[in-house]
Amino acid sequence: MSDQKTDEGYGFIPVKAAGEIAAPDLPYKPRNPSTYKPNIALIGCGGITEWHLRAYKAAGYNVTMLCDISLAKAEKRRAEFFPGAQVCTQYREVLARDDIQVVDIATHPIDREPIIADALRARKHVLSQKPFVLDLDLGHRFADLADEMGVKIAVNQNGRWAPHFSYIRHAVEAGLLGRVATANFEVHWDHNWTAKVPAFNKLHHLVLYDFAVHWFDAAQTFFAGRQARKVFASIACSSTQKSTPPLLAHAVVDFDDGQATFMFNADTLLGKEDRTVVIGGKGTIRSVGPDLLDQSVVLFTEAGAAHPKLEGRWFPDGMHGTMGELLCAIEENREPSNSARNNLRGLEVCFAAVASADSGNPETPGKVRRLPDSCITRSQPVAG
Repeated sequence: MSDQKTDEGYGFIPVKAAGEIAAPDLPYKPRNPSTYKPNIALIGCGGITEWHLRAYKAAGYNVTMLCDISLAKAEKRRAEFFPGAQVCTQYREVLARDDIQVVDIATHPIDREPIIADALRARKHVLSQKPFVLDLDLGHRFADLADEMGVKIAVNQNGRWAPHFSYIRHAVEAGLLGRVATANFEVHWDHNWTAKVPAFNKLHHLVLYDFAVHWFDAAQTFFAGRQARKVFASIACSSTQKSTPPLLAHAVVDFDDGQATFMFNADTLLGKEDRTVVIGGKGTIRSVGPDLLDQSVVLFTEAGAAHPKLEGRWFPDGMHGTMGELLCAIEENREPSNSARNNLRGLEVCFAAVASADSGNPETPGKVRRLPDSCITRSQPVAG
């Protein structure tokens, strides 16, 4: 008779806990180019760009020009991070400079459409803020235009270089989990600060579009090379939320032989938690923490359980990772891993999730080519 004891009610057989093993050494940290040190310009100096510039300064990048329709914003960023940089209010002044090779375009999506086009035609390498575009066909045209002009275009999908997401992605790529079957994401946080920011408070799909795009993109990297087939999503308002857009959302994405689930509660006032679990045929990796910056990762394989001690935080390391990957790709004459075309795969899922939430029906990624007007926000007219 077996010495294993079975719970009669559930048929559960206890399994001896795996022993502790050394964590695999994976290249999850942002990279820098070996010798390529171009002059970089930032177009758009809003709140998030504090983290762009903080990362660039720490990495030793050359930011030589700052542009914003508000001269005061550009001057503030210059004083904070790059005192030697020039400032301007007209983005075409940046594009006219032959000594600037790379532009980081950090305006709202609808604002940056003409800026991206003009920057590519001026033969500047481009790092676009996320979400990349409101129209998938336009995103493909930008990628084609970059090829025509002989430059690179990448997207600041900075969550890819959050230490926990990056480590998970590299564990998947290294085959440590085997073929991924499921990826489950739960995010419980307080997003009510957006009630005081009109550009966000008017964005109906604030959670599924502006926020969840990081998680949709992460799922695409965990299921790399596998087609997302169907998306079902739903949104709702919490009874206690202060922001106008619905702060509750969930989504399910079906892949060929796998599934990703997403649950978002942006009105979590107490007991915040951010959890990611990815399971494959050979192992499981889990990351848990009180927020997206403070995460603990554990990898389970037949050999045992590993607890990597990860260095860095999503902010600013995510910003370092996106720009660093673009610069490395330019130096190595290859496509950036966060290229426009690669990023559009995650946007296909995001667009389908938004459409599903509106229609109440499952949607096919790639069929929804453009987001509705409820996802369009403009901060102010853009000066050329």
